[in-house]
This record gives sequence, C-alpha cells and structure tokens, in this order.
Amino acid sequence: MRLRWVDLVRLRRSRRLVSFINLALVCLGPALAALTYVTLGPLDAGSGSTRLRLVLFSDFIYVTLIVALVLQRVLRIIAQRRQKSSGSRLHLRLTGVFSIMALLPTITVAAFALLSINMGFEAWFSDRVQRVIGASLSAADSYQKDQRRALAEDAEALAEALEIYRRARGVIDLQNFRVFLSDEQVNIQRGLREAFVINGTGDLILRGNRSYLFDYEPPSAQDFTAALTEVLLIEDLPNNELRALIYLSGFADYYLLVSRDIDGNLYGLLDETRETAMLYQQLESERGYELFQFGLIYLAFAVLLIVSSILLALLFAERLSRPIGRLAGAAQAVGEGNLDTQVIEEEGDDELSSLSRYFNQMTRQLKQQRDRLLENTQQIERRGRVFDSVLSSVTSGVFGLDPEGMITFANPSAERLLGKNKTGNSSQLSLAVPEFAPLLERLQNSRSDNLQEEVKILRLGLLESFLVRLAPRRREDGRLEGYVVAFDDVTDLVSAQRSAAWGDVARRIAHEIKNPLTPIQLSAERIRRKFAPQLGAERGKLEQMTDVIIRQTNDLRRIVDEFSKFARMPKLVKKSENLNEVLAAAVTLQESGQPDVRFQLTMPDEDIWAEIDATMLSQAFTNLLKNAGEAIEAGWRSGLGTDKKGEIRVEMQAGQSGLSIAISDNGIGLPQDRSKLFEPYVTTRENGTGLGLAIVKKIIQEHGGTLSLLDAAPFSKGSHPGAKILIDLSNSDQTLMDSEQKEPN
Repeated sequence: MRLRWVDLVRLRRSRRLVSFINLALVCLGPALAALTYVTLGPLDAGSGSTRLRLVLFSDFIYVTLIVALVLQRVLRIIAQRRQKSSGSRLHLRLTGVFSIMALLPTITVAAFALLSINMGFEAWFSDRVQRVIGASLSAADSYQKDQRRALAEDAEALAEALEIYRRARGVIDLQNFRVFLSDEQVNIQRGLREAFVINGTGDLILRGNRSYLFDYEPPSAQDFTAALTEVLLIEDLPNNELRALIYLSGFADYYLLVSRDIDGNLYGLLDETRETAMLYQQLESERGYELFQFGLIYLAFAVLLIVSSILLALLFAERLSRPIGRLAGAAQAVGEGNLDTQVIEEEGDDELSSLSRYFNQMTRQLKQQRDRLLENTQQIERRGRVFDSVLSSVTSGVFGLDPEGMITFANPSAERLLGKNKTGNSSQLSLAVPEFAPLLERLQNSRSDNLQEEVKILRLGLLESFLVRLAPRRREDGRLEGYVVAFDDVTDLVSAQRSAAWGDVARRIAHEIKNPLTPIQLSAERIRRKFAPQLGAERGKLEQMTDVIIRQTNDLRRIVDEFSKFARMPKLVKKSENLNEVLAAAVTLQESGQPDVRFQLTMPDEDIWAEIDATMLSQAFTNLLKNAGEAIEAGWRSGLGTDKKGEIRVEMQAGQSGLSIAISDNGIGLPQDRSKLFEPYVTTRENGTGLGLAIVKKIIQEHGGTLSLLDAAPFSKGSHPGAKILIDLSNSDQTLMDSEQKEPN
C-alpha cells in the first residue's frame, strides 16, 4: 500500500492530535487526585461544600470517561484478535502486561497503606496511650476536685465560724461582724481572696479583707436557689477565680460568697485534656468507620490513578504494537508477492522508526530486483517460447539431458515418436528409452563432439528404426551442461528403400525368368506328345516327369506374376463405390472357401460410400481374410489354438473420427518381429512368397490409409490371443452417406 505525501502528513497530524488528547486525559487523572486531596483536607472538612461536590462529580465523570475509553479499546483489541489482524496478539499481550504492571504497584501500595493505617490506629489506640490519657484525665479531675473541695470546705468553715459568732453575740454589730469576717478570712489555712455576705437578691451586706466592690459580681437567681441545699461552686476562668456560694442558715436570707485565686491556663489545659480524652474515646469508638473512610478515600485516589495508568498502558502498548503489527501485515503482504507495500514511518530516531525505514527501503530494493528479475525472466520466456516453437514444429524428436543423463526436456515429436508413457521430465534416459543408453554411454566415454547411429526399437510389436544423433551441451566456460538427443523415425524410409530395392530386383527376376518359362513348358509338352507313345511301359514315368516340369513352370509363372505386381502396381482407378458391398463380397467369397471357419461381419447400418478402386481393395481384403484362415489352420497344427472352431471377426466402424476396418482371428498369432512381415519375401508359411502383405500394404497406402498388425484379444476364456489387422482409412477420400441418397455409378 503506497501512501501519498499529503495523506501521510495528514495522517501524522491526526495521530499527533489523538496522542495529545490521550496524554492530556492521562495527566488529568493525577491532577484530579491532587485536587480532590486538597479539597478534602482533614477528615470531614468541607464535606458539604459545593466545591467538594464539583470535584467529586468531576472525578466521577473522569472515571466514567476513562473506563469507557478503556473498555472500547479492549473490545477493539479483542475484535482484532478474533479477526487475526496483524499485531493483535502482541497488542493484547502488551496491554495485559502493562495493565498488570499498573495494577500490581497500586494494589500493593493499597495493601501496605491500609496495613500502615491500621497499624497507626493500633498504635494510637494502644493500651499505653489509653493509660496515659486516662491518667492525665484522672490527674486533671483530681486537681479540679481538690480545688473545689478545698474551697467548699473553707466556705463551710467560714460559714460555721460566722454561725458560732452569731450565737455567741446574739445581736450582730455589722462593724464588729465585718472585723470578725476579715479575721476569719485570714485565718483560713489556704487563704481566701474575697469574702462577701449578701442577701438573697444579691445586695452586699458586708465584705471582708481585700474584698472590693469592683470585683463583686452578684450571683444569679439560679445560683441562690442551688446554694440553699449545698455549697455552690462557680468557676470564673477569665478572672482566674473560683467562687463558693453557701447559705447562712443562722441568718435570715444571708449568703456567704467567697473566692480564691486559681490558674486559669491550668484549668484551660484541664478542659483541653478532658476534651482530648473525650475525642480520643470517640475516635476509638469510631475507629472502624475512620479506617473505612481512609480506605474509601484511598480507593478513590487509586481508581483515578489505576484508570489513568491503564489508559497509559493501552496507549503505550498501542504505540509499541501498532508499528510492529503494521510491519507484520506488510511482511505478510510481501510474502504473498505484493512488493508495493510500504509502512508508515514513525517519527523519531528509536529502533521502531529505524525498522520502518529499513523495511520500506528493503521493499523498494526487492521491487527493483524483482522488476529486473521479471524482465530477465520475460526475456528468457520469450526465448524459450521461440525455442519451444522451433522444437515443436520440427518432426524430429529432441531430448534435453543433464550431465547425469536425466531428461530435462522432451518436445512433442519425441513423445509422439516414442509414446507419451515412454518419456517425461525428471526421468533417466536409460529408463525412458533403454535403446538410446548405449549411445549416450559411448558419447560420455569418448571425446567426440557428436555421435550418430541407427537404433532399432521394438514398440507395440513393431520393430522401428530410428536415426539417433547425440551431442554435448557446454557452458561458456567449457563445462559440461548436458546433452542433446535428436532422433527421427526412419522406419518408413528404410521400408521404402527396401521396397524400392526389392521392386528393382523383382522386375529383373520377372524379366529374366518369365522369358524362358514358356519355351520350357512348350518343350515339356512337346516331349510328352512325341516320346510318350514310343516308350511303352516307361510312358507313365515320362508323363509324370513332364507334369512336374509343367507344374513347376506354372508355379514359377505365378511367382513371376506376383513379382510383376509388386514391382509395378497398376494405377488405381478410383470411383464412388459402396464399401459395405466390397467388404461383404470379400467375406462371402472366403466363407465359401473356408467352410471350417466361422465369419462374423459387423458393419454400420448406413452404407459407406468412398472414392476407391474396388478391384484392388477387394484383392487386399481377400488376401487378409485368406491369411487369417491360414493362421487358424497353423494354430490347429501347432496345438496353440484351443478353440474347436476357427473364427474370423470383421468389423467396420465409421464416425466423426474416421473410418476403420478390423480383421481379427483366433489363430496362431503374430511373431515377435511382426514389423518384418510387411517386408517383401518375409513369410511364416511354407509355400508363401512373402509378397502378400507387402502388396496389401501398398494398396492401402495408395488409398491414403495405414495398415497395422496388432494382437487380438482372446475370443474366449483361456484361448490363445490371435492376430488383428487394423486398416485405418481416416485420411482416404471416403464420403459417408445413406444408400437411399447415393447409388453406385
């Protein structure tokens, strides 16, 4: 996939924008966590404020958005993994690893934080701390009780002294009573700062030593009511005073108000100690809730950090796996042959960016090399097609061999001449054509540049002649590259040469023998007529001798006639004839001459009309049928024929593929070198001349057909295979038509 520069720039800009947004979302998590911490402050601080609600709502929106983004990316990764997209497996693994790396520290820190908080709570609320706080609270209470008890006792003692004074004097003189009050105030062991005698409305009756009016604060009505039953203690911490109000039962509506200096700061500390102890007890009772609150707050922080960390892990995993996935997909495309594949080059100088650049450089170089290779291959293919067309057009068979004799090339003519099952690439010449192996071995062992020889090959029962030429192939540096084997089927040429030679011999023999035959026969007849009456008893012997001479002369004349026919075949006189009638007539003639043989004739339903010489073709059919009958008799004599009755099957077939006539018998069969049967003067019968099949072959060839000798399939189970003569007239000038449409001339 090739990207234009504009598309590449636009893609990089969009990726930068997406990366910036993702990074901003990741950084927003810790920022919100810090803002939440600042907003919360101490526990329960500002929990009801609008600001806190906004911050918590922002946290919720952020967590929801990040969780949605994380789920969307995870689902996309899973979908890519199911689709087996390039880099999806690595992306999923990196996402899992980085997510675990983000979760483990957070979970570990959370566990340690909760453990630390719990241990802190345990330390804060330990027995020792509780004892210290309890002791401090007890000390504060004891001090305050002592001060209050002492003041109450002093107030009661002063009140009792005043009561004794009243009973002793009866009538009280206020002046003397004031002196007595001042003296008794001084006599108190711990001393009193002020002493006042007031009535029930707060009016001052008299005052003691150092008891000034500006320091006097009248008690409230509730204080007077409370003082009727017991000593009422009043704390005035701002003025550092502790007052005691007691009712003087011996006086009419008189109260004694005394005060003593105390340390206000100390009392404040006592109150703070008491409040601290109460707060400590409250915290101890709410320790579980506080621990839960701490955990909840930390969980909120942890969720913010975790989701932002997972998003960062997804982004980082995508950053790593995306270029690797693109490289994997591009490598797969290159492996499938698409060398135009280019990947997006990452910005930067890291290894991934370098790898993308190197990959694009590699694919460009591969494409250039492939283009050069394709161009060279096309040139080689063009040359190969020219070479193949040349070799396919030649009639000679051609083999290409490697140095070990393995066939690397065979043209159609080679397969046609030797048979398709004989040749084939990646096979040894010695196995495909064993007859050529000795020539190859001789060429390998010699220093000759070529070798030519005629080789006989037996194929389908026919001994064929091939003119074979072998030559080595060498490279430019002289090293052997292989061999070239060229061969031609010269069987017909050899046969024609032999036929021509035998024809010339036949003409000379016929000329030399035919001339004296008639005088010899006439002389023998004349001797028999002239001398037979004179011999008397020897007459029979003379007639027997002259009959032998006459009979042998007739045999020689018959042989001479056959020589004449073979040497000079009469010119064919072709005309339109019914081939069915010609073949049927020949079969009928032989049926009458061979009564012991059963003939079976099979012909097409329609008549077969052809431009033929009926006389010559009938002679050929008759000769073939006669040979078939003689082969059956030879089979009976040799004992090979197991059938009790001889049978000759004649079948004519006509169709789109051509016309053929097959003559099969269950006789003795054909010899191994059956191809020689077509040669003149080659016969397997005692009285045969060896010219019959040669003449028949010439007649068939004159009609544009071919004659083949084949093995016939056994007519019955266990019988001996006979001979089959196949006449192929596909190339003759026959015309197929119905007898109703065509009549003989």
